Amino acid sequence: MADALGNSFLIVVLPLYIASGEVTGDFFGFSESLITGLVIGLFGLVSSFCQPFTGRISDKMGKRRLFVLVGLFIFMLANFSYSIAHNYTALLIIRAIQGLAAALTITATLALVSEVSSNGNRGGNMGVYNAFRLIGFGIGPLASGALVEGGPYHLPIVGEFNGFMAAFALAAIAALVSFLLVAFFVHDPEDIEPNSEGMIIRFRSREPGKFLDPIFTLGLATLFMSMGFALLAPIELEVNERLSQGAFLFSVEFSALIGSMAILQPIIGKASDKYGRRIFIIIGLVCLIPIIIAEGLATQPWHMITARALHGISAAMVFAPALALAGDLAKKGQAAAQLSVLTVAFGLGISLGAFLTGYAIRFGFVVPFIIGAVLAAIGAVLVKTQVPKGEIAKS
Repeated sequence: MADALGNSFLIVVLPLYIASGEVTGDFFGFSESLITGLVIGLFGLVSSFCQPFTGRISDKMGKRRLFVLVGLFIFMLANFSYSIAHNYTALLIIRAIQGLAAALTITATLALVSEVSSNGNRGGNMGVYNAFRLIGFGIGPLASGALVEGGPYHLPIVGEFNGFMAAFALAAIAALVSFLLVAFFVHDPEDIEPNSEGMIIRFRSREPGKFLDPIFTLGLATLFMSMGFALLAPIELEVNERLSQGAFLFSVEFSALIGSMAILQPIIGKASDKYGRRIFIIIGLVCLIPIIIAEGLATQPWHMITARALHGISAAMVFAPALALAGDLAKKGQAAAQLSVLTVAFGLGISLGAFLTGYAIRFGFVVPFIIGAVLAAIGAVLVKTQVPKGEIAKS
């Protein structure tokens, strides 16, 4: 939660930071919206590329906690580095470093959650983990929006500094808190042993009548679901102009999705332990179709807030059950590498969603949202046809 709070500060702060005049220079003649999309999306792109490798190394070493600690330490340094970055190249380099740090922490953390769970409670445990992370992710934009608007600040020793510097400093402090919590309270499971097998990510199904591997299919569904998360971030200025609002209301809209998703993750995860994972995933993806389109048609702040809250409920029906089902299917000692399929998909979806919006907004405000709705429909079809109804016991 503390880690996510620090990182989510940047979702709202970076677009405003780029537009404020604090960042100078020209990046290949790109528009400001497209540069913003690149800066926001590069994090997920680098993280997604690195996660299968960091996950596999974690499996081979039989270490989880070490990877989490190293990643959080790098996060702390990178978050503070924004305060001295004043050109687009520096921002992109820092975001790339953050992506590497995320690759170290994400797969190891989810593998830990999966390995201390059983098939009968994995959904609930994944829901609790995601809920706390999303609480931090939701509070961050709210706090950062208020922090930026409330600046400049003055402290007796430090002197005067603006809202951007305050946000970057607090993001670094949040990463430090995360590091200390893990260092003192988290330990590797005693039964985890190094696994020397090669990369075990499959694309084709071994089940007759199915084309795609079920874990890979769940990754695709997660990819399409997560693209909806990032549709607003690169076009914050356009959203604020369309809805006649400021940074704080945008933060409320962004956090409405996270808040509703956080509240329902443990409940839906626990329900998936009892009633099955697949049905929740399909219903969630189907519900995303009209909800994402409604976001593109919003003309008042309350329209967007309502749609984003419903978006969070539908996303909760996809995310925790999908992670739990992937954990059910993963082989012992290979959890980090196989769960990386979903974590990669989630991060890649955030990146692609940012890139998509930054580019497609030129064709009309509603266009990125229509594309997001179509992708949710494709995800529902894939899960319906390629993922088996019954969960497969972990071997």
